[in-house]
Amino acid sequence: MNAMNAQDPFRRLERIERVARGMDRAFRLPLTRIRLGWDSIIGLIPGVGDTLALAPALWIVHESRQIGAPKPLVAQMLGNIGVDWVIGLLPLVGDIFDVGYKSNSKNAALLRRWLEDRHSRPGTGTAAPPNYRSAEAA
Repeated sequence: MNAMNAQDPFRRLERIERVARGMDRAFRLPLTRIRLGWDSIIGLIPGVGDTLALAPALWIVHESRQIGAPKPLVAQMLGNIGVDWVIGLLPLVGDIFDVGYKSNSKNAALLRRWLEDRHSRPGTGTAAPPNYRSAEAA
């Protein structure tokens, strides 16, 4: 694998992270430390907002599959999206949840961790399989 091919997944990851930032943390509420993104704003549209916000979230999963993310990781990412979507459908409670849950950022962090584990130099990793769940806290 040449250097250009090794960098391509990380370029795609950077684009995924930019989309995730825009969807989850694009704006800061004045006089607070609360950040929200287009996902929260679009989610305010009753009935269709949360469904519209699925498009960029599913694009992130699609790109992850194109990069080669394993099925268990993709399933976890889809689970994050599902939780965000289902709870986001609830009036008011869902809107508040959207501000804090940030499924796109969680999924981008999961993908970054997997990519870094996959592309680390031989002998620098651990013998234990990576725990993708711990990336959710990021």
